[in-house]
Amino acid sequence: MKRLHVHVGVADLDSSIGFYATMFGAEPTVVKPDYAKWMLDDPRVNFAISVRGDAHKGVEHLGIQVESVEELGEVYGRLRAADRPVLEEGRTVCCYAKSEKSWISDPDGLVWEAFFTDGEATHYGDSPALETLAAKDEGTPPSCCVPMPQSAV
Repeated sequence: MKRLHVHVGVADLDSSIGFYATMFGAEPTVVKPDYAKWMLDDPRVNFAISVRGDAHKGVEHLGIQVESVEELGEVYGRLRAADRPVLEEGRTVCCYAKSEKSWISDPDGLVWEAFFTDGEATHYGDSPALETLAAKDEGTPPSCCVPMPQSAV
């Protein structure tokens, strides 16, 4: 079964944890100095927040988390069928988790990830260069979801 993933950049992690814990009626399942995550069943969502110096505040990206390699293959097929550039990141560490993932953006530049997580990590990990995916069809820079490259600012 698939799970919607939402990652939001926040300015103050502690106050945001308090807000979302109250809103969801649940404490986060993962809390790190710069990150928190809720794995909710109702609604079925992997909701993460982070406070990172260069990160966009607000919705950073959306995603589809799968529970098996077979489901990941199915979702990867849909990404390829969407006829948009796909960034195949492969095995990676991100958000304190070990995952297999690929990225795509919608026609307006909103970045989506598709991923299967199969372990925990002790560090946050790295993010791929998503700014090329986030460009809108008209070639304009992204308005949300990923930081602008320093050369474009």
